[in-house]
Formats: sequence, structure tokens, C-alpha cells
Amino acid sequence: MGNADSKLNFRKAVIRLTTKTQPVETTDDAFWDQFWADTATTIQDVFALVPAAEIRAVREESPSNLATLCYKAVEKLVQAAESGCPSEKERQIVLNCTRLLTRILPYIFEDADWRGFFWSTVPGARDEGNDDGARPLAESLLLAVSDLLFCPDFTVQSHKRDAEEDMQSIDSCEYIWEAGVGFAQSPPLDYIHDLNRTELLKLLLTCFSDAMYLPPSAENNILNRWVTFFSSTDNRHALPLFTSLLNVVCAYDPVGYGIPYNYLMFSDYREVLVEHAVQILIVTLEHEAGAAADTAQHNLDHLHSLSKSNSFHRGRFILKGLARLMTNPLIQNYLPNSTKKIQFHQELLVLFWKLCDFNKKFLFFVLKSSDVLDVLVPILFYLNDARADQSCVGLIHIGVFILLLLSGERNFGVRLNKTYSVRVPMDIPVFTGTHADLLIMIFHKIITGGHQHLKPLFDCLLTIIVNVSPYLKSLSMVAANKLLHLLEAFSTNWFLFSASQNHHLIFFLLEVFNNLIQYQFDGNCNLVYTLIRKRNIFHQLANLTSDPVTIHKALEMKKTTLARISRTNSQESISMDGSRPAVPAEPGTLKASLVAIPAIDKLTKKAQVSEDGTMVCLQRNTHSPQMTADHNTESNSGRDNEVLSWKSKLPLQTIMRLLQVLVPQVEKICIDKGLTDESEILKFLQHGTLVGLLPVPHPILIRKYQANAGTAMWLRTYTWGVIYLRNVDPPIWYDTDVRLFEIQRI
Repeated sequence: MGNADSKLNFRKAVIRLTTKTQPVETTDDAFWDQFWADTATTIQDVFALVPAAEIRAVREESPSNLATLCYKAVEKLVQAAESGCPSEKERQIVLNCTRLLTRILPYIFEDADWRGFFWSTVPGARDEGNDDGARPLAESLLLAVSDLLFCPDFTVQSHKRDAEEDMQSIDSCEYIWEAGVGFAQSPPLDYIHDLNRTELLKLLLTCFSDAMYLPPSAENNILNRWVTFFSSTDNRHALPLFTSLLNVVCAYDPVGYGIPYNYLMFSDYREVLVEHAVQILIVTLEHEAGAAADTAQHNLDHLHSLSKSNSFHRGRFILKGLARLMTNPLIQNYLPNSTKKIQFHQELLVLFWKLCDFNKKFLFFVLKSSDVLDVLVPILFYLNDARADQSCVGLIHIGVFILLLLSGERNFGVRLNKTYSVRVPMDIPVFTGTHADLLIMIFHKIITGGHQHLKPLFDCLLTIIVNVSPYLKSLSMVAANKLLHLLEAFSTNWFLFSASQNHHLIFFLLEVFNNLIQYQFDGNCNLVYTLIRKRNIFHQLANLTSDPVTIHKALEMKKTTLARISRTNSQESISMDGSRPAVPAEPGTLKASLVAIPAIDKLTKKAQVSEDGTMVCLQRNTHSPQMTADHNTESNSGRDNEVLSWKSKLPLQTIMRLLQVLVPQVEKICIDKGLTDESEILKFLQHGTLVGLLPVPHPILIRKYQANAGTAMWLRTYTWGVIYLRNVDPPIWYDTDVRLFEIQRI
């Protein structure tokens, strides 16, 4: 039968279904087989030949027929999973049923009356292993798909050449798809197997997308029943499948042998499989809080089994694999566009976040060596590249969250002292320095050159710098200038008085300077010199006028926005060769809406570093000066009182003492020796000391990320928004009534 005839017959079957006014019996196999037995349609064909309007029409006008269609399609998959689909015809039936269910399921989920349909039992369908009788249709579907993902000669290589293998006795641990964690052998690549796996994973992802059709909720105890059952011990393939997905992702090398333009000459079926594998991983490895914690523990147990970092080789395989893929879009060579660039970096960031957040052993492994910098550089690249693009707000958030999580560990700050020598073209000034300098310069770019939707992240960005500041041995002159420029921008009267929380940013920056002076004075002559040169900023802060007239006058200057202030005197220099400026999104670009992120005091918990280097968590009621000031704000009636409540708490003592000691010395040496060259002054400061002259060093305070319902909800919304927008061929969820987020056009 030709392909055109096949499509025509399939379309006729759909029309018959939509025009039937009476229920079709489940025993009428001649009718139902039209949808899968004699057709060879691609998934794109199915989406074109089964219009959304007709699915909704059947749902409303002939609900029993839609129910039967779903049941019969699942029944075919269950039968194939039991038989092992040895014939080509049976395999085609599996693919047809898989594609049809992928098309229909979103329209089941969007209707509140239908959302429980797959969790009801089908009359007459008995389950021998279930004492309660029939198994819900959803469970039968998930178990059948899991079986089929380890089906010899369909999705995996057969181990027996002459005899068929019994699907019920197969040990799927012996059929893991790729070498890596828990599996040493690398099976030969088979593009047919990859294509079949991808079709089944697409259906799984559609099953899990039930979560898209619930509105975002402050309560983080709503379980995704599909994910919960799939990850449970009821699914004997859960661990081998998680292992297969992780290994396929981490072993993937899009560059291959490095032949230029090879991706234009050959189709890479493995890439599509990897994209779906990482998407399945990030939606199944969901960190639940509250009532859902016990049920979701199965997912975390799988994750723990996969990424236990006490095994050096396991941890290295995962970290190196993720770093290689994250770095791929940064690859530069002499032949333009000659290297394949992956597009699933957002999913990789979410996966890396979940691995680090849920498995502390893996996090410690990541920070044990400088390999963490192989992840840091691409993250900073993404942040800088996306800072002007409103469609990439979520990408910037997840990158910042990862860095906030890492910054809570001492080793991360220490690793940042490594010299930055990988010259990835970025739209930042040319500099010689460390990875810490790179981080500060990118953050400065985001704050001063990003769009307005990034302002809620300012607290997070500065918290990261605060966390690492006690360990930064030597900032470059460029980075030191960037920090002082931020202080200058944030300490203008208009900005300080325009919102009640804006003074927090000043407190964070002063804490950075205090940490560097008290704990890393010896190597930071560039910073000390910049502090001296910009000393007027600190004097103005110390003498900040807070009377009503001054505040009113400052607020009248509202036309002078932060962005305009930030770009003034920022001393920008020539950007790196080969870099391109950050550009806004193209008009018409689609983006998914996001829920608000929690405030920084909800995102983090405070820990004090003791003398032996260990961290002691502080009680929740221990407030920093700026937080205390914020609580006082509510009880103060006037804005001038509000300013007084935090002005007196500005931690200026250490900086003012440094200026008091060093400014006269620098002025004297300049006069005595007639110095005009800053290099001589830097040399003098390099050999200077403040031992015994500064206040007693304050304890190092680290704000560590803490899991919370708000971030979990944000992450769920972001994850599904990315998956929605990335799955466009076919557009699985397009034009369905998604409620978790809104699709907006820029």
C-alpha cells in the first residue's frame, strides 16, 4: 500500500470516528484496526490528519468512542509488550498507537471531567498481580511503554540470535542503552532503535505533561500521578531506564570526530533521542516538598543510585558529559558554522541543578576539583548572551540559581581563584585575571545592561559575590572598578529612596568589601587602590541626608533611571575579539510566563563559618542589618524614618578605618616622590599592611540556598515551559488549554 493511500485511509477512519453518533463496540476490531493496523503514518502525519477541533468534538459529542479509542490503543501496546512484537507489522502497530496517543492525550488532560479517565479501571480488564482487580489504564500504559523501551530488536539489541526472548523474564539491567553509570559495555549504534525509543519517550513525556494543565499553586504537595507510578517500584524497569537516559545524555558528543559540517551531511538521530532523554529526566527527578516528599523519594533514590559521587568514575562521567554539552554552543573555529550546536542547553542546566541540589555527594564531587569551572564558564556565557532577551528570563534565573547553590560551599570560592585562560568570546572588556573576575564582570553586565525583568535577581547576584568574597585572593583592576561602579549606581539618592528594599544592595556590596579587606587584604591591592580612588562614595553614604525635602527632591529625579546611571562612568573598554553584543528577542518570539521567585531571605539560610572552616547554620530569627531594617519599615509612617532605620546600620567601620589609615600614606608618598603612575602606588599598597589597625574581623556569613516551595514551583513552571516551546515538530501541546503558564508573544 502506498504512503498516500495509507494517509487517505487513516484520514477516512478519523472522519468516521468524528461522524459516528452512536457508540462503536469495543469488539468491532474491523473499525478500530483502521487507526493502526494498515497504516504507516509518521507522527507529523498523525498531527495533520487528526485536527484538534475533531478531537474535542469526539470528546464532547461521542465520549464513549474517544474512551474506547484510548483503551484499544493501550491494549495494543500491552499486547505488544507481552509478545515482544517480533514481526515488522506488530512494530508498526506499536508506533501507530504511540503516535495516536501522543496526539490525543493533551486533549484528555485539558478537560477537568476527563483528567481522571486514565486512572479509572476498564471493565473486564483483570490484572493478575493486583488484588483489587483491574489496573488503571494509566498504569497499564506506563508499564507497557517501559517494557517496550527494552524490547529486543525494537529498541535494544537482541542477545539471542536464533530464538525469541521472553519479555517477562528479560533483565533490563543487561540492556542499558549506553555505557556509563552502572554499565560498562557500549552497544552498537542503531538509528532505528534510537528512532523507536524517541517515539516512546515522546509519549511518556506527553503522559507526564498532565502537570501542565493545573494552575501554579503555592501548595507544593500536588503529585503527578503519572510520574509517581512510573518511578515507583511497581515499574521493574525504572532504575535501568533512568540509567539508560542519564548515560545516553552524558555520553553524547555532538561534535564526533570533528569533521567540519558533518552535521549537514548526515542525520544525527542520537541528538533527538538525547533531547527527549534529558527532558524525561528533568520532569521525573522532581524535588517535592511537604506531603509529596515520601512518594517522590523513589525518584531521589534512583538519582542517588545513578550519581553517587563516592565513585570517582561515576561522578567524573556525569560531570564531564554535562560540561561537554554545555560548552558545545561556545565552540569557536575558523570555519563559520562548521560545528554542530545543540539547542537543549536549558534542559541541561535544569538537570545539573537537580543533580547538585538533590545529591550532596555529587555536589561535593563537582566542587572537589577545578572541573566545576568547566560548567561555570558556559553558564556565565549563557547569562551574558541572554541578558537583553526577554524570552530568556528563565534561562538567566536557572543559571543564577545554580551559581547561588554552588556559592554556598567554600570550595567554589576557592576554585574561582584559578586564572581564566579559556578565551570564549564574550561581550565584556578584555582582561587578565581569574574566574572570579569573569563572574563579577558578567554580573555587572547583567545588572547594568540587562532588561528590567532581571531586577528581582539583583539580590541573588550580589549574594553570590558576598558568599565567595572571603576566598578571592586577587581581584583585577577591571573587576574592582565594576564593583565600585555598582556601589556608585546603587548609592544615588534617587535609587536608594525609590523603593524600600533598594538599600539591601548597598549592604551586600559593603559586605563584599569588608570580607575582602578583612580576609584577603594582602593580595587585593587593585581593590584597595580603587576604594581609595572612589572614597567619596563612602563619605557620601556616611553623610547620607534623609530629611523629607532631600528625599522628595531625589524622587523627583525619577527620569534618571538606574539603567542610565549604570551606564555612566562605567569605564567600558573594547570587548573580546569575535564576541557579539547581547541582542533583544526578535518581535513575535514566544515565551512561557513564570511565577515570581521568593525573596532572598526565603531562598537562602544563613550559616556562619567557624575557625575550623565548618559551617554552623544560624537560627531563622537571626537577621542581618538590612533585613532587620526591612521589618522596621512596616511600622514606620514616613519614608525619612524608614531611611533612618537602616542608615545607622551601614557597615562602614572597616572601610572608613582603611581609608583613614591609607589615604594619608598614599597622598604623602605621591607628594614626596612626585608619583603620577598608578603602578607605583599599587606597588606601595601591595607591600602595605593593616595588621592591628582594623576592627576585629567579623565572622564570615554565608547565605546557602535552601529548598523551598516557591523555588520548586518556579522550577516546575520553567521546566514545562521550556519543554512546551522546544517540542514543535510536532507541536504536541500547541493550542491546548495549558494552565501552568501562559504562552506570550514578545
